Amino acid sequence: MTTLGRTIQVRGELRAAEDVTVHGRVDGPILCEGGALTVGVTADLLGDLVARDITIHGRVSGQIVATDVVDIREDAIVSGTIVSPRLILNDGGHFNGRVEPQHLDAALRVARYNQHKRDAG
Repeated sequence: MTTLGRTIQVRGELRAAEDVTVHGRVDGPILCEGGALTVGVTADLLGDLVARDITIHGRVSGQIVATDVVDIREDAIVSGTIVSPRLILNDGGHFNGRVEPQHLDAALRVARYNQHKRDAG
């Protein structure tokens, strides 16, 4: 498991083949397709997220794609589109956007295509 502390700021793509916890700021996509992504209370993420499980305690803006579940916890602030077969919105969690569970396969194909395109460029 990898943890990015609250003083870490990343601009660009972040990829991981293991579980990731972010407490800092990330401007760009986070790709953790086979693992879990945890967004800490102090985290501020701007970009698309792709992971198996995504648990959000902090702030996220972008498209969120999870192959299993997205869990928005109390005091989390989320805006964008969520594509996941399961969504948990806990009391006190804030969500502004759309939920599109039926588009999971298409969203994963687009995310992989964009990743391939970034690799080629």
